[in-house]
Amino acid sequence: MTGLGGCIGLIVVGAILTFATDWEMQSVDLDLVGLIMMAVGAIGLAVYTSVLKRRRAVGAVPVVEQRRDVL
Repeated sequence: MTGLGGCIGLIVVGAILTFATDWEMQSVDLDLVGLIMMAVGAIGLAVYTSVLKRRRAVGAVPVVEQRRDVL
């Protein structure tokens, strides 16, 4: 999973598996798989936005340069 697109992709695929399909498999519950994918995508989205918020806070510090002219 890479970045924002991967998180949103997990949420979308999980929602499709949970709500838009009615496939039946004997060994796998696709509704549960879809719910797990949506949860992982939501957690990844929260982590991604918190990391992005920290990066912006660190990058917003103004840079002050001192300049000395020697005559």
